[in-house]
Amino acid sequence: MSQSFSLVDSLAVADLQTYLSRAARVEEGSVRLIGGSGVLAVYTAILYPRGLLDQTPTVLGLRTFAIVQGADFDAVVPIRSLLDRLARIGEAITPAAGVAPVEIRMPLEVSTVTWAGISPPRGGWRPVGETTYGLLAETAKAGIAEVAESIPSGTGEQLVQRVRAEVWGRPIDTLEYVPAGAAFAAESLGFLAEGEPVTILETGPWTRLTTKRGHILVRRQAWSLRA
Repeated sequence: MSQSFSLVDSLAVADLQTYLSRAARVEEGSVRLIGGSGVLAVYTAILYPRGLLDQTPTVLGLRTFAIVQGADFDAVVPIRSLLDRLARIGEAITPAAGVAPVEIRMPLEVSTVTWAGISPPRGGWRPVGETTYGLLAETAKAGIAEVAESIPSGTGEQLVQRVRAEVWGRPIDTLEYVPAGAAFAAESLGFLAEGEPVTILETGPWTRLTTKRGHILVRRQAWSLRA
């Protein structure tokens, strides 16, 4: 039986739909939903290694939403199936609904998603600095152009993945332990806004970039861990 959760109002439904639509344009795979204590954490994969020799960093997007209290859950579902449900729900919502909670039934779970088995910690984060919208936006723009230039049409999937790993795994200038893929994720998910600072936090092998719009989580490669 599929589970369900209730977002607090129709605005939250539209917000979740926008977030997932942006994520699906980059990686149309699955989304991880963790609910508990009135909060829904929605994890999306932007970059992750596809094999033992793949050096692509693990880069996840995270948005949180208030939900009506209910049973705790942790589920991985197809992102496209969830988007289809949100679209149908959005079409059915009337102005008279006001700020009433909106129930969303989850699609059937999937169990073959490798990145979803890597759980970022919820606590223990310590701030280590800040960066700027400009640096991340320019890094993302340059990386997108480099990937496009390096991959001619008809290129095989293995070469495509190798180029992406090289470009997005490269450290950002002045941010030694933050790969360019984090900038790509923040830009792709709409988390960046001109003039707003980006806070950088760390715990264990994880780095987090936080803005008012969401979080980017990066699992550093073993070779790049701080001593």
